Amino acid sequence: MIVMPSSNTGFDCGRLFGAFPHRMAHLIGADYKRNPPTAKYAIDNGIFGAATNKRVWTPEPFFGLLETIAQWKRPMWVVVPDAMGDKDETIRRWKKYAPTCRLFDVPLAFAAQDGMTPDDVPDDADVVFIGGGTPWKWNNAAVFAKHHPRVHVGRVNTYKLLWLAHDAGAESCDGTGWYRGDQTQIAGLWKYLEESEAMKNEPEFKL
Repeated sequence: MIVMPSSNTGFDCGRLFGAFPHRMAHLIGADYKRNPPTAKYAIDNGIFGAATNKRVWTPEPFFGLLETIAQWKRPMWVVVPDAMGDKDETIRRWKKYAPTCRLFDVPLAFAAQDGMTPDDVPDDADVVFIGGGTPWKWNNAAVFAKHHPRVHVGRVNTYKLLWLAHDAGAESCDGTGWYRGDQTQIAGLWKYLEESEAMKNEPEFKL
């Protein structure tokens, strides 16, 4: 599983990318103003960040970033604008914004919300981004992963949650909290990466 430590590009984060280059990626938002990422990356639509900071979301910065990345290497995917916790509005926004996003020739992620099932995922979605409330997300991540080959889980910030996403079958996850608080949290990320790498490299014994 690929881990995206959102909003972290400092030295300590760089150590993770150096140690596990194939397991790390950036999740960048519409307000990204730095140089093009050298590692793998995906693009968030900025709606969650706007709501968290009590700002009104507008589509212009998001589409401005899509114009900018036309000069960069292709992202893993782009989250089409959604509506936090609102199933019907998220589906409406997919129909409104996905055709324009598709013009940029990027894989598109559909943000699944509370109350959705795999049948609600549009046929032309390349990735399912598991958003929604915390209880619903963890009760349904594995269900979506069984029906869709590419699933991303949002808001994964602890060792335990990394393994929950991993065992659910997620292709990737993101979290903003790895470098907040004490060192226990970031130590958990290192531990998960080391343990999951060791499991992957164990030889198979066939009877």
